[in-house]
Amino acid sequence: MNTEIKQKSFAEIIKGDTPVLVDFYADWCAPCRMMPPILKELKKSMGDDLHILKIDTEKNPDVAIHYQVRGIPTMILFRKGHILWQQSGVMQASQLETVIRQKLREFEQNR
Repeated sequence: MNTEIKQKSFAEIIKGDTPVLVDFYADWCAPCRMMPPILKELKKSMGDDLHILKIDTEKNPDVAIHYQVRGIPTMILFRKGHILWQQSGVMQASQLETVIRQKLREFEQNR
């Protein structure tokens, strides 16, 4: 993740022009530990077209509660402050990329 993102607040990041995929996880969650290589592959294929953030629900319970994260891992896709998609469970990188690109197309068409 680049340093400019680290210096911005979560709210600023999700309101930006670049779509953001947020992975809500916890260290004790076995399925959550499957996500880092999947997200790395997704980042490799999508490059700068997508920011990926990981939020530890144990350290940031207020954010998890605010977005009604009931199971982990949960992925939420944001674009310009809007939630475009949310799903719990492990998904492969190719599935994630397909869903993300579809949701971004729909978002642009509805503007």
